[in-house]
Amino acid sequence: MPKTKQSSKRKKFDYNLDRKKLKKKFLKKCNPRIENTQIRNAWDSKKSMARNLQEMGLAFDPNRTLPIKKQRLLGKGKEAKAPVHIVTKPYVLNQLEEEANRPEKDTKTLSSDLIEYAQYMIREHNDDFKAMARDEKNYYQDTPKQIKRKINEYKRCHPQHYNAFISSLTAQPTDQ
Repeated sequence: MPKTKQSSKRKKFDYNLDRKKLKKKFLKKCNPRIENTQIRNAWDSKKSMARNLQEMGLAFDPNRTLPIKKQRLLGKGKEAKAPVHIVTKPYVLNQLEEEANRPEKDTKTLSSDLIEYAQYMIREHNDDFKAMARDEKNYYQDTPKQIKRKINEYKRCHPQHYNAFISSLTAQPTDQ
């Protein structure tokens, strides 16, 4: 079979390519970014993934660290012992445990429109959800249960704001 025309040509060096940038790009693809800061700081790129995790006291393969006991029909079943490894970087494990034990903040918030809607409905109708459903400001034609759910969501996401709103309602008497 005949060779292609390109293969017979002599190879030329491409001066327009930056070899240093190409190598960095290649290494970035090969070694993905580790999101966790503790693990990223303790990571040694010269060692394998299993070796790095072993030194930090983390499990690379959970089946090896917590083996399943096999039962035999005859005699007593031998327990497979997990290999004991030396942890040279225990501070990583301590930092991870400390981070996991921190209480998580509830970051869910509601839109200002939904807050105003819930406040209007409470101001006009108190706890009468059927009247809220018939209100002319109920543009999306929410059912009483949907309105109740939205108000409960407002109570849950902004408890201080809700309590201040309720206390301001009780402070000023309404003339109706």
